[in-house]
Amino acid sequence: MSSKQTIGVAGSGAMGSGIALVAATAGHPVLIFDANPQALEKAISSISDIVSKSVAKGKLTEDAGQQILSRIKTINSVGEFSPCNLIIEAIVENIEIKKSLFKSIEAVVDTSCILATNTSSLSVVSVASACQNRGRVLGIHFFNPANLMPLVEIIPSFTTDENTVSQARAMIDSWGKITVLAKDTPGFIVNRIARPFYGEAIRIYEEGIADFATIDWAMKEFGGFKMGPFELMDFIGNDINYKVTETVWEQFFYDPRYRPSLTQKRLFEAGLFGRKSGRGYYNYESNSSMPEPVKNEYLGKAIFTRVLVMLINEAADALYLKIATASDIETSMMKGVNYPKGLLKWADEMGVDKVLAALNSLQADYQEDRYRPSLLLKKMASEKSKFFNN
Repeated sequence: MSSKQTIGVAGSGAMGSGIALVAATAGHPVLIFDANPQALEKAISSISDIVSKSVAKGKLTEDAGQQILSRIKTINSVGEFSPCNLIIEAIVENIEIKKSLFKSIEAVVDTSCILATNTSSLSVVSVASACQNRGRVLGIHFFNPANLMPLVEIIPSFTTDENTVSQARAMIDSWGKITVLAKDTPGFIVNRIARPFYGEAIRIYEEGIADFATIDWAMKEFGGFKMGPFELMDFIGNDINYKVTETVWEQFFYDPRYRPSLTQKRLFEAGLFGRKSGRGYYNYESNSSMPEPVKNEYLGKAIFTRVLVMLINEAADALYLKIATASDIETSMMKGVNYPKGLLKWADEMGVDKVLAALNSLQADYQEDRYRPSLLLKKMASEKSKFFNN
């Protein structure tokens, strides 16, 4: 039996199975639970496939692969979580269902067991409110696919003990992940700051300025992004992306900066989720071809600049409101969503005064609070200061 601590994973979907694989690869015995037995079978099959591919590519030896698989055990009841030292919940994004699960888990585990939620946009303190000992609860947010994406957001709530945070962070660091610390606010770091990448791109499309292909081309050509916003939304799934946007907007008391779009809502309602459904912003059926962008340099640069300044504004506001440190904000956007560089560094290169001027221009044109500049950008522009000195 491994001397490593036992890890529990509640939920065996893509995130849960990915987290289980990461923990098992790091040498931990893993107990994975799902209320649906078929989902558990599918998870084990999926994990086996990933390990087999790693062995075939020479990334793992046959023996190492078998060792990983042998550490993962499925369980059929919450009561079997009793030997766990850390349990990570990765079930449906429904606050009441999560609270019910946490309450039942707390009743069977040791007092020293840390309980974590992998929620991407719900309140950690609200999940913790279901527990007697709220100090042991925090957010540990992985990105999909968990076995490949290096970033993990660590989110203490108002009621989380400092010792819980340090223990959990040390554990996830030992799994080879890059951890950042985020305040318990809607979307945390990445899902908050990244909203304009999608929202402003859709707004540009809805205004008839450019089509999906042209906007995607502009962000890749002038920004160096690996994928454009519409390609990325289709890759993530419009069901997931729309629901995160809607949740962040609602939790920010309907702040217009985070308002979802009707375009994406209609795609969501139609079941056009992207690659997994065969159609989203683009058509992925075998007989279809991808549309060609309009490669107009002036138009492309204007699109890129508009989306970029909105992203920078979110990053600056997150720093101003102490959601995270400047370093963690930069790391999060590069390692969590593969941005080509940190947004605060981008602001320094572009010039904070130019970022502010672009936002002021948008706000003057639209007369919408959506474009209000962060107070931090205003202060920095007046002081002619930068986010980083070098």
